[in-house]
Amino acid sequence: MIVPSSNLTMETELPRMLAARETAIPGEWFTFHAARARMQHVTPEQLRAMNAQAERAAAELADARPDVVATACLVAIMAQGPGYHCAAEKDITNVLRAEGSHAPVVSSAGALLSGIAALGVRRVAIITPYMEPLTEAVVAYLTDAGVEVVDSLSLRVPDNLAVARLDPADLRKHHRRLDLSRAEALVLSACVQMPSLASIQPVQDEIGLPVLSAATATTHRILTELGLKPRVPDAGALLSG
Repeated sequence: MIVPSSNLTMETELPRMLAARETAIPGEWFTFHAARARMQHVTPEQLRAMNAQAERAAAELADARPDVVATACLVAIMAQGPGYHCAAEKDITNVLRAEGSHAPVVSSAGALLSGIAALGVRRVAIITPYMEPLTEAVVAYLTDAGVEVVDSLSLRVPDNLAVARLDPADLRKHHRRLDLSRAEALVLSACVQMPSLASIQPVQDEIGLPVLSAATATTHRILTELGLKPRVPDAGALLSG
């Protein structure tokens, strides 16, 4: 996985989900490897600079001969304009192939779109930790892909390390600030850095709608690319198998 240098959450939540899967499905096991790209503050300038480091990070990961590579910063890709995940995935794929790796490439941005599609829904509400302009960029990205964002909530935390320190239990209250009357699903965290895994299933049980996050969507896409059933216990409808 390629992660921002200040990201703490994907290297926690994704291995936790895969470990839970190992417990539920004996005989499977996973190893996890990450390369970092510098980014401290979630600003357009630092997001662009981080994207420029993706090819170097991909070359480093190719040496480990992984079975799948994920680039995990949703907003860094979505802030570049609609459809950019296709170009980002292609660029990383080209680097891997040049280094002799045949691993498929996924992005958290593309995974969120494919996760929403896998649920068979079109209308979602989202919660982000971003300032409003970046949340608007995420909404525009989803809209361009045919997903209607019926409501959104920005928690307005610009420092990326501060985002990682947000209490996921607070999401069990934050979602009540959204109008879910037209929503078919809730994206509890449209950010790979905002912790949410512990609240995915409780919020889903409360609202009666499918609940997903950038992290659960990335895990779903990883498992799908590996040809495995997308099943992780207590991680929401998307990973129910």
